[in-house]
Amino acid sequence: MSINVRDVAARAGVSIGTVSNVLNRPDKVSAETVQRVTSAISELGFIRNDAARQLRAGRSKTLGLVVLDVRNPFFTDLARGAEDQAALAGLTVTLGNSDENPEREAKYLDLFDEQRVHGVLISPYADITARLIALRNRGIPAVLVDRSSGDLSFSSVSVDDLEGGRMAVEHLIAQGRRRIAFIGGPMGIRQVTDRLAGAQDAASAHPDVTLEVIPIDALSVIEGRSAGATILSRAVGERPDAIFAANDLVAMGVLQALMMQARVNVPDEIALIGYDDIDFASAAVVPLSSIRQPSALIGQTAVEILLEEADDPSVPPRQIVFKPELVVRGSTRRP
Repeated sequence: MSINVRDVAARAGVSIGTVSNVLNRPDKVSAETVQRVTSAISELGFIRNDAARQLRAGRSKTLGLVVLDVRNPFFTDLARGAEDQAALAGLTVTLGNSDENPEREAKYLDLFDEQRVHGVLISPYADITARLIALRNRGIPAVLVDRSSGDLSFSSVSVDDLEGGRMAVEHLIAQGRRRIAFIGGPMGIRQVTDRLAGAQDAASAHPDVTLEVIPIDALSVIEGRSAGATILSRAVGERPDAIFAANDLVAMGVLQALMMQARVNVPDEIALIGYDDIDFASAAVVPLSSIRQPSALIGQTAVEILLEEADDPSVPPRQIVFKPELVVRGSTRRP
């Protein structure tokens, strides 16, 4: 049998309003009455329905977070940073994985809308500006993470991926590499196209450097392994001498293909650099060079901004852009 506030009031011999005051404003009730009500709660095993109470108040104590791929440790670290910052404000984070699928992304936004979350953090896949505007009009602010707001209508916390792409290819060129391949996709993901644009910008400054684009369907180890196999199917002289992978998971897959399928020496024959600097990068069989993003800091900062906008909707949107950092390891050192 479900125990409710009416049952507690009857057991304690007080009104329903008094029970509500004990639960929400105990300073307005005498110590003797608080004791009677809390004893009744304990005896009956009453558990308050916080969800209902929060919905009546118009806003829950939960933040919604939607990421592109929860399997990517970058997003795991970002979520941890967001969770730690939310906890300081007495809030929790509900994580949704869009899996780079616009329909799943839309369903999570619908769910968070129904739950009247305190706010939404999202690394968007589709163009969801209109949807986020509708949420904001209903009192639910939103902040973009790992991607800037194209029209500046929403706050965002991201990394300069154009600079990150330039940094990766400039490093490869500095190591004496001239036939560079970029492996990444889908191209509908803004982060991928920005990293590619930065790479192309760096390569174009050197007439003797070529940059080949090898598109893939997902930023995963499996897709990286498949792209690596494609490169291995070529004659040795037709292979690139360096690879820039759009993220570390792709780079790990490429590394597996090069070293396990053909025993290609990395970096002597082919240098390899990834992006994100996830924990696994330094532990790879050949430690992986990468472009580091401050993943946890992105999550923390996004929550800080989101809470400010929840408290004061008149706060203008802000675009926070962190600078990436080159981390050099064994996979790109000059042979």
